[in-house]
Parts: sequence; structure tokens; C-alpha cells
Amino acid sequence: MTQRSKPDLNHLSSGIATLDEILGGGFPEFSFNLIAGDPGSGKTTLCHQIVFANASPERPTLYFTVVGEPPLKMLRYQQQFTFYRPDKLQDGSVQFVNLSREAVDDLGKALQMMVSEVERRNPAIVIVDSFRSLIRTPVPADGRMDLPTFLDRLTIHLTSLQATTFVVGEYSAPEPRDSGLFTIADGILWLSQNVSRNSMVRKIQVVKMRGQDTQPGLHTVRITPDGLRVFPRMVKPPDAPFARRPVTQISTGIAGLDEMLGGGLIAGSAVLVAGPAGCGKSTVAIQFLAEGISRGEPGILAMFEEIPAKYLEQAAGYGIDLDAMIGSNMLRPLYLRPLDLSVDETLYEIQNAVKLAGAKRVVIDSLTGLEIALAPTFAEDFRESLYRFIGALTAEGITIMMTVENNDDYTELRFSPHAVSFMTNDIVLQRYVELDSRLKRVLAVVKSRSRKHSEDIRRYEITDRGIVMGDRLEGFQGIIGGMPSRRPEDFTPE
Repeated sequence: MTQRSKPDLNHLSSGIATLDEILGGGFPEFSFNLIAGDPGSGKTTLCHQIVFANASPERPTLYFTVVGEPPLKMLRYQQQFTFYRPDKLQDGSVQFVNLSREAVDDLGKALQMMVSEVERRNPAIVIVDSFRSLIRTPVPADGRMDLPTFLDRLTIHLTSLQATTFVVGEYSAPEPRDSGLFTIADGILWLSQNVSRNSMVRKIQVVKMRGQDTQPGLHTVRITPDGLRVFPRMVKPPDAPFARRPVTQISTGIAGLDEMLGGGLIAGSAVLVAGPAGCGKSTVAIQFLAEGISRGEPGILAMFEEIPAKYLEQAAGYGIDLDAMIGSNMLRPLYLRPLDLSVDETLYEIQNAVKLAGAKRVVIDSLTGLEIALAPTFAEDFRESLYRFIGALTAEGITIMMTVENNDDYTELRFSPHAVSFMTNDIVLQRYVELDSRLKRVLAVVKSRSRKHSEDIRRYEITDRGIVMGDRLEGFQGIIGGMPSRRPEDFTPE
């Protein structure tokens, strides 16, 4: 048998770029890896993605299946994915071997059959699916090979032949403590399914990967027609987190609001626009994006409430042609309203759109709609994931505007039901007040880091030019409470 020379690459791709990133570059060559987890979590599909992404006539794959999962049955389902390549079966790049019942019942026979096939075919990648079926063999009482001996001999043989090995098994969380397989493995990937009420979400975790800087935590997985898609938690910090950037102010597109903010927003900051329904939060966001595009700054509009057609109609009423901006690739709309989204999946889609468009401004409209669209299991992760997302984008100099519906009872100054105001550099508060038996809109800048902002409460109107700021509301008290009254010194009795 010829010995394969060590290739120049020292990593094997998973076939999923984001998973390679989480793994710290992919799977180390010649490593022994365990892919474990719940039934239906995507273990076999992941293995097939690895196989079809890497197999070639020069670097073939040997895929062992057990009696209960013959190759024809397995491929019947896997061929529905776009990564499936029938030509790799025809040219011998991917070869299947189904272990017999006798081999499954006797670890010694199983080892002998596997070693024989590996030596004969000289594969670069070996898959055993499901490995769990082998190690369920009862402890022998007649001198046959036991499980520890089987594991030791198999791993030594495969690594000595310079093969990268993946064994697949269904395990529950407490089991690794008692299994020698988890000690021997160089890498362990854990896939799980989380069910909460009527939603189900898949996740993946790198439990172990020797010699590599992996991304910790649980990462969201979705099975699509293209196979597994993995959405990282985006915990990687920017390359130079403490590098100072020049302070540049940018316009919101609303002249009076720029004045109240002390000259506009700081580029690369986050602003929260809070207020009740109908007060014009989306209008502020549209004008913010249109202003950036007029200055050559591409934008992203992530929508979680209204459908795109509604935004086009609303903007047209202000003389803003969003359709033309989309057509010129200066504006990229993302309609992310479907339910059962994950936080990481959603924010990854936004971050990916930012990279593709080269965006400088991002609008999330709204945080309220985003939270409603999430699967229940992600409710606890909402603030944490949003915090990481804001940090990742603002570190790249991207300005983020987030809207949030604020339906409080006007007895306290409250900006968001999500307690995310601490993440932002600026907070713009919109409210309704009753003046002379008429409902009026008022606006205040509550917070503005690193510069002095106006303390005025100003009226504004939504016109055919969008939001137009009015004068300061004078001669009243209790405005923030929603029921202003004239100050005694300004009251003239009839």
C-alpha cells in the first residue's frame, strides 16, 4: 500500500465557511473527530457536506454505514441537497461500505473489516455512521475484543494512515463523562434540538478541538436546501478594538434634529429612536438612510414590521424614491418578518448584507418586531446578541439606527421595554401630548455621548417632506408625563 504524502493544507474544510470560522480554520488534518447529538439534529447531513466538499479521486472518502442505514437509503435523502455530487460517486471519490450484522455484533470482526477496507482503498477521509451502533455491542464474556481496545486500535490505525476520521453518534448530554471515546477524540461537535412551545431550533457547539482557537458557545443551525447553514454568535472582537478613529459627525437628514444632537450623529455610533405607534419613527429612519445615500453612503434597511411595499409607499409620500435607491444598489432591503428566527441568524444576515453592500448606515425597524419574530428559546439571548452585533458593526465605523415602540403609561421616562438603551450613544424620544384638545407630537434628545446636546422639547410635524422640526414647546410643564399644563407664571386668567 502506498503511503500518502502530507498535503500542504493542514485543515480540512467542513464545506460551511461559517463553521470553519467557528472551528478556528476547519478540522485538523489526520484528526479523529466525533459528531454527536440528538436524533434529527443534522449529524449525517453535516458529514455529507464534509464529504462532498473535499472528496476527489486523489483524496477519496470511505463512508462506513451500519445495517440499519444502508447507503441507498441514506443517499435517497441526501441527494435532495444542492451540495450532493453524483459524479463523485461515479469516479470513486466517495465510496460506501455497509458493515454486516456479524461485524456489528463483534467488535473484533468490525475492526478487521474496517482496517481491511481502509488499507485496500487508502482513503483521505473516513466516516463511520453511526458509530454508536458499534459500541452498543454488549461487553464480551468470551474473550472477544472489548470497547477500549477497539477504540485504541482503530484510532491508531486511522491516524497512522493519515486519514481524517469522523465518527457519528446519538448521545445525550450526560453520557460523555462515562465514554472513553470523548477522551480519545481530537475534536467534538455537539448538535442539538431545542424545543420551546411550538418552535424548534437547532444549535451546534464545539465542545473540543485540540490545538485550535474555537469560538465558544452555542451557534444556530438551520437545515436548508443547500444543507446546514451555521450562524456564528459573532463574538470575535475587531482586529484593533482600541484604535482611535477621527470623530466625524453625520446628518440624520432632519435639520432641526441635527441641531438638537449637537451637530448630528457621530459616525460609527448607535442611536435609539423610541416612541409610540404612529409618531414617525420609521420616517426618521427613512430620512436617515436617504441622507446617507445622497452623500454616497450605502445603507441597509432591516424590516420586521411593515412589508417592503409599505416603506416604498411611505417614502414616496415624502418625495424619497427608495425604489430607485434599491435599483442603484445603494440601499439593500431585508424583510425578516417570518417567525421562529434566531437572534444570531437574523443579525448574521444583516451583517452579511452590510459586507456585500459596503454599507455605512444600518436601520433596524424595529427592535419590537425583531423580538416578536424570534423563536421563544432565544428570548433570553436577545440583549446579549444585540450587544455583540452593535459592537461588531460600530467597530467597523458603521452607524446604526434602531427604532423601538414605547407604549408606557407616561408616568416614567422609559425608552425601551428591552433595556437596551445603555448600548446606544444617542437616544431620541418621541411622544404625544395633548395641547388645547389636540394631539401633538414632541421630540427630545435624552442622551448624546461625547458632546453637548439640546435640552429642549420641540414640536414636530410629519409633512410631505418628512419630519419637520418646530419650535421649543414653551410655557408648559408636565410635558414628558403626556399631560402638559401651563406654568402658573405663564397663565393669564380670562
